[in-house]
Amino acid sequence: MPALCAEAVSAGYGRSPIITGISLTAELGTVTTIIGPNGAGKSTFIKSLVGILRPMSGRVIVNDVDITHLAGHRIPGHGMVYVPQNDNVFKRLTVRENLEVGGFASRADPRSRMEEVLGIFTDLAKAVDKKAGFLSGGQQNLLAIARALMVDPAVILLDEPTAGLSPAYTDVVWNQIERISHLNTAAVVVEQNVERALKHSDHVHIFVAGRNHVNGTADEIASLDLPSIFLGRS
Repeated sequence: MPALCAEAVSAGYGRSPIITGISLTAELGTVTTIIGPNGAGKSTFIKSLVGILRPMSGRVIVNDVDITHLAGHRIPGHGMVYVPQNDNVFKRLTVRENLEVGGFASRADPRSRMEEVLGIFTDLAKAVDKKAGFLSGGQQNLLAIARALMVDPAVILLDEPTAGLSPAYTDVVWNQIERISHLNTAAVVVEQNVERALKHSDHVHIFVAGRNHVNGTADEIASLDLPSIFLGRS
């Protein structure tokens, strides 16, 4: 059973769905990326998985447990966490305090888990007593990811984690995402940069007009006429 299985999910912000019948699976130890034109429903889909939006239909299954109707604050306890694109850290708290907040939902010893997480994010380990608001944008994004990892999730959902970052820090973030997946976590990433998505992903989904237009391995997707797909011509 995949770590995450979304089955025919439809969702939206009113009576009419923005996404319709989207299915996606993510295996432990892999990176699954969602790409597509603006307005395709990528972020809406991610939000529907974690209870920010309630699916109008379909199911969301994590670790073989149906979490479709769970309250959002209970979902991390079932193994799935979400890192939004914006406002993803507590800027008045230190790095350490942000990680402590992330550990509240964990059943493990938070101090031990913090050591493990800081072992992955060595730049943050050097700034544990620094307030998050004084970190660079890239460091804040890394802190948001690190905080999510405090519950040792099976699935981590990342909504455009490299948006607005320099090319150098984009590489840093993507390298960390790959490293996290190698620790037996399923990473699902919404990404605008198609080249980066194809370079770092095991599996890629292309959303167009609220539907999962096509999916496959990174090599399979790279062989397609992506400009035509993005423009709705294929």
